[in-house]
Amino acid sequence: MGHNFLSDANTIQLLLLLYFSIATLSQHSSNFLTHPPYKFCSNTSLYEANSPFQNNLQTLMSYLASNASVSNQYHAYAGNDPDRVYAQYMCYNYITNEKCSACIDAASQDIMQLCPNNRNATVWEELCQLRFSNKNFIGQLDFSGNIPLANRETIENSVQFISVVNENFSNLTKKAAFEPTQSMYATGKLALSDIDTLYTLMQCTTDLSSHDCNTCLQVAIQNISNCCYVGRGARLLSRSCYFRYELYAFYEGAAEYSGTQKVYNFPRGKTLTILKIVLGTCIPTVVLAFLTASCIIYFRRISRKETDEEKSHLAFLQELRKSSGSTLAEGNKVSSEELPWMMDLSVIRAATDNFSVSNKLGQGGFGSVYKGILSDGSEVAVKRLSRSSEQGVKEFKTEVLLIMKLQHKNLVRLLGFCVEGEEKLLVYEFMPNSSLDVFLFDPTKRAELDWSGRIDIINGIAKGMLYLHEDSRLRIIHRDLKASNVLLDNEMNPKISDFGMARIFSSNEDGANTARIVGTL
Repeated sequence: MGHNFLSDANTIQLLLLLYFSIATLSQHSSNFLTHPPYKFCSNTSLYEANSPFQNNLQTLMSYLASNASVSNQYHAYAGNDPDRVYAQYMCYNYITNEKCSACIDAASQDIMQLCPNNRNATVWEELCQLRFSNKNFIGQLDFSGNIPLANRETIENSVQFISVVNENFSNLTKKAAFEPTQSMYATGKLALSDIDTLYTLMQCTTDLSSHDCNTCLQVAIQNISNCCYVGRGARLLSRSCYFRYELYAFYEGAAEYSGTQKVYNFPRGKTLTILKIVLGTCIPTVVLAFLTASCIIYFRRISRKETDEEKSHLAFLQELRKSSGSTLAEGNKVSSEELPWMMDLSVIRAATDNFSVSNKLGQGGFGSVYKGILSDGSEVAVKRLSRSSEQGVKEFKTEVLLIMKLQHKNLVRLLGFCVEGEEKLLVYEFMPNSSLDVFLFDPTKRAELDWSGRIDIINGIAKGMLYLHEDSRLRIIHRDLKASNVLLDNEMNPKISDFGMARIFSSNEDGANTARIVGTL
């Protein structure tokens, strides 16, 4: 009887997954196994005991704590340069003034104990956050030192969960950032099933502009998506904003998730001690028992995986060559001369400053969009497919193959693409006026759209859709047309973008059924 290699491989993969899950939990035990407060201490600039800076700090902390009984957000400063201290607190809007006052009082004591002699520190309590610095940060966006926290209990189908909630998060971000009546705060409910409802909260410090609030929350969502979407709850601690979602109504007074596990507040004492013992015993055992076997399996499978990826990559390039009217011999490599739209990853990294957060324009359903400047000075928008998106590869190929064949003034123009390693990138012409939803949801920008301009935008969108449906070589149904997918150039001309969900129909086909839900949920 032959040995079942695949069965062994799957078993070891499961064991490795268990090991790395335990290792990750152990590594981040300070985030998962303790109660608030959570801290961020700079440790780069310290003050001396009984110095003017310390006196100003103590005075300011006392003042903020007393002010919290009447206001859920406040900032102030005390003293004169070079010993001036700036401070700011934010209580989460769903709590009462009484709870806010108690929270800031605790935070003002905790921050002095957790970050002794620091000139720059932040502390997050369960219901509020407090920050001080020797530099004026008021009105300045700051997402350095963001801390993501995740629920230990995981979601069974995390991929489906991500696809469903991304649109919900995006809508709440715009609501918090751009609707004046919200005061930089928004909550929302989303029914995931008959028994599960997602409760989400987003809040920014009110000293930020709408644009900076939107950026802070978008970065928070990206931070969570990179680490914590597998959890049944998560929160992102930032110095300029706060983002949290749970499967229980935490902002309506519910104490905890109604299942078998609490979310963040793990008990101290014996339970915590036992958990530490179990972690300390399990991790070395798992490592010693399976490390050698896993290495053998890993290196055998990685070589086979690389071969499969090369074949998939070659098939994709062959399809591109076929679309452009030529063929590619099996095994040949494709150069940028053969496919002019192909771009080197190094060129795109240089243009976007290695995908710097400062160049990030937004977050879409399958990845992020960055602004870039090519070596010739031209501005571009780079769409970067998220590595965690399993559906995104198909949509990426759809978008490349479609836009290669489309030419219309009301469709966004594709300048290039890159498929290299795990990176899949689309390079578009840059639209300086962003997307239509920015103008519709921002009260200030909304006033710039008079009726004549609105009609021009409507007509442009209609012309683009008519071209897709009737006048192009292919009959194309976009299936995800919305304000965020309509980009505006310098002269406010609309251009339809994001063809990842599009579907091609034959010229004589009047109707069809789709196999899955697409577009906005």
